Amino acid sequence: MSFTFASFYHFLLLDNLTDLQTKFLSWCNNEKIKGTILIAHEGINANIVGEKERLNKVVNNIKKELDYQDFEIKYTELELMPFERMKVKIKPEIITFGIEEADPNKQVGTYIKPKDWNNLISQSDVKLVDTRNEYEYNIGTFKGAKNPHINSFKEFNDYIEQNLNPEKDQKVALFCTGGIRCEKVTSLMLSKGFKEVYHLQGGILKYLEEIPQEESLWEGECFVFDERVAVGHGLEKGSYQLCPQTGDPILV
Repeated sequence: MSFTFASFYHFLLLDNLTDLQTKFLSWCNNEKIKGTILIAHEGINANIVGEKERLNKVVNNIKKELDYQDFEIKYTELELMPFERMKVKIKPEIITFGIEEADPNKQVGTYIKPKDWNNLISQSDVKLVDTRNEYEYNIGTFKGAKNPHINSFKEFNDYIEQNLNPEKDQKVALFCTGGIRCEKVTSLMLSKGFKEVYHLQGGILKYLEEIPQEESLWEGECFVFDERVAVGHGLEKGSYQLCPQTGDPILV
């Protein structure tokens, strides 16, 4: 038996979170879907796995319930089920940042499609910054990207305060795995007075999916939060596995 992994998020204002939690959990359990759905007043963040037809049924139910049809969903075929159970959690945020000014429902930076990303980050007046953690950066990143040297996304605000200046850094381009962290960061930076803030639409995964390796400015592999551990161009499984003792990604 094979499984399909669906990963998607969206910032939209949600109410009645308890009702949504009950409905989502019921739908998933009825269709034998496993994984995690986070819901907050600011939106939804889902990583769920199941048989393809059953999974699509749940996704369509969620779209209808939220009255939103345009989720950018990343699908991956898996041989093994990576989750043991289904969880639907109500959270203060769908990606933990802890800064009120970072509100993608109010403002976000300029989205750049993967096909236009190389041109943007090749410009000499653009500062390119990786928003991910240290170990993610070390596995792979874009050529010339700044390493924020953080161990948690919540530390990124300190990086901005200490390393970026809205007067000097006129154009800043940011990227992350799937796009969700950049939504928060670009919103925060606009609130701090930065004028031109760009982020990679669909994240690194969309870039690796769409851009041929011979045209790519990506170096290394991209850490992912499923059984593949890391992927390369074409989203092919990479060269890493998780260390059984520490849980850290290691080369094999």
